[in-house]
Amino acid sequence: MDVEKVFHMTGGVGKTSYAKNSSLQSLILSNKVKHIIIQTVEDLYLETTPKSIGITDLGCSSGPNTLSIIKDIFQAIQGISQKIKHHFTEFRAYLNDLPTNDFNSIFKTLPEFHRLLMQDREHGVPPIFIGGYPGSFYGRLFPNSYLHFVHSSHSLYWLSRVPPTLYDEHGRSLNKGCVYISELSPAAVPEAYLQQFQQDFSLFFRSRSEELVVGGRMVLIFLGRRGPEHVDIGNSFFWEILSRSFAILLKKWRIKEEDVIWVGGLKKKYDDSGLHT
Repeated sequence: MDVEKVFHMTGGVGKTSYAKNSSLQSLILSNKVKHIIIQTVEDLYLETTPKSIGITDLGCSSGPNTLSIIKDIFQAIQGISQKIKHHFTEFRAYLNDLPTNDFNSIFKTLPEFHRLLMQDREHGVPPIFIGGYPGSFYGRLFPNSYLHFVHSSHSLYWLSRVPPTLYDEHGRSLNKGCVYISELSPAAVPEAYLQQFQQDFSLFFRSRSEELVVGGRMVLIFLGRRGPEHVDIGNSFFWEILSRSFAILLKKWRIKEEDVIWVGGLKKKYDDSGLHT
């Protein structure tokens, strides 16, 4: 399975869309880490004082969270620039996600976004340029020394691919019957995911090191484990619910075992059933 071609959050603004089901991410951004992002951006501006400043949101998805953090960063930079009387001339924001992301929903909200930025600004605001950059962040996306600030929220725990060592020599999943790393998973399962994470994360940092200017900053937000054990008691109940839900769906569809392949322990049938990993 080519993750880059098929993986995406549900687009649009319907009941099951990511836009309508991302309140937890919004809450974490607003209450837990927003002050860290703002402080980092202000420190960056004070140290580099660029005329043209470029930022990116890696794994932007779609919905209200996407442009909300861009607005906060823009206003923070504008505020600190006015305070030190060193005005920047333009603001560049690059929204990145996989090619199947619903970028159209984001672009449709840009006129209203620009209108809100201009509100109550007697002297206007510096030009702000916003564009979509489809592609995997596990690799190069931007030219050398192109970005001042990199932000990514709730994206970096998605791996670039299903770990190949998750299968035995016959192509059978070592984590058969489970969609997460459970207490019953053999030791080879967490090791497979760890190896893939280390490979992906190293590539992520190598790529961003080329794209960031000297003195550039990053704020990366993603879930972690509370201890060294491969089973996370704090989050595993979410995956248990998901696992049971898939088991019920598969039973109702009466899919034969030979018609199903295992992807990281998750059964997926290649048809038009609407089931997406």
